[in-house]
Amino acid sequence: MAKLGVRKFEDLIGRSDLLDMRRGIEHWKAGGLDFSRIFYQPPMPADVARRHCETQDHGLAGALDHRLIAAAAPAHREKEPARLAYKIRNANRSVGAMLSGAVARKYGHAGLPDDTIHVAFEGVAGQSFGAFLARGITFELQGATNDYVGKGLSGGRIVVYPDPACPAKPEANIVIGNTVMYGAIAGEAYFRGVAGERFCVRNSGASAVVEGTGDHGCEYMTGGTVVVLGRTGRNFAAGMSGGIAYVYDGDGTFARALQHVDGRARAVAVGSRAGEGREGARRHRPRTACATPGRSDEALVREMIERHLRFTGSTLALAIVDDWDAARRKFVKVFPTEYKRALTEMHAAKAAGKAAEVKVAA
Repeated sequence: MAKLGVRKFEDLIGRSDLLDMRRGIEHWKAGGLDFSRIFYQPPMPADVARRHCETQDHGLAGALDHRLIAAAAPAHREKEPARLAYKIRNANRSVGAMLSGAVARKYGHAGLPDDTIHVAFEGVAGQSFGAFLARGITFELQGATNDYVGKGLSGGRIVVYPDPACPAKPEANIVIGNTVMYGAIAGEAYFRGVAGERFCVRNSGASAVVEGTGDHGCEYMTGGTVVVLGRTGRNFAAGMSGGIAYVYDGDGTFARALQHVDGRARAVAVGSRAGEGREGARRHRPRTACATPGRSDEALVREMIERHLRFTGSTLALAIVDDWDAARRKFVKVFPTEYKRALTEMHAAKAAGKAAEVKVAA
């Protein structure tokens, strides 16, 4: 370093002009390689640093969550209900993450009673709206969002619907961005409108209702329940190893597309009676056991749609519920084959255990 005229290691940072390339270039494996562009140094003022010299301000001190935490203090301390309302814009990112952290530090994953903290927003939310939202917190947004809504959702509830003054049809327009509910583990979400790509990717336990998705919906999903009331885009359920999806297939195109995917999942007509409807309804029992023990697919789907209607005021959900006898026959259940086998084995083992208990009691 002294021979190079350098006194400190920090002064070596960025000094590509001091690198000796002769030995590397002459080696037979590196013959013909030219590193001049890699080591090129653009002209820059002497007072511009080449290394980390100052702390970056991420704006956390001004995060909206600080206001949420302060306003919801009674809910933190005494579990008293808090009803809050705020304007939001796309500069407000990861709203809810710090609030959920405050709840989790005191109550753990159990969180608060349902809807203890209810925050109504208006506007367009930034990235990761409702990230890691804890149990007992409800985020209701009138407007739209960017990507990663409900990332890591941990028991909370997210409701998003467009401004009633907007003339666009919600079921035909995007209301939330890409990679929504990535890695969610618990909770529920209701979206009046269409989602971008990779909706519910790696979802492992949350439930959601949406009115359409882009490509790669339910990708790598391992648990949870998803109801899609519209088109899904390409490559639905890619790598899906658990959980269940119910897709409203009004024109039959979804079921036909899924048949071409070998071994990924199987389509089952949810509401058809034996001998009625499409091919899937004739091959499989019309009411295949779903993830919630003791409840039919049809009852589960209808309940989720009714909750979607109640929380979002969806006209699409209203039309489906009003014509349920016809609509229920158009739902297709996407059920990973290995997941179905595992649930069947677990149910059989549980039934055998109960039978053994009855025999011992007798």
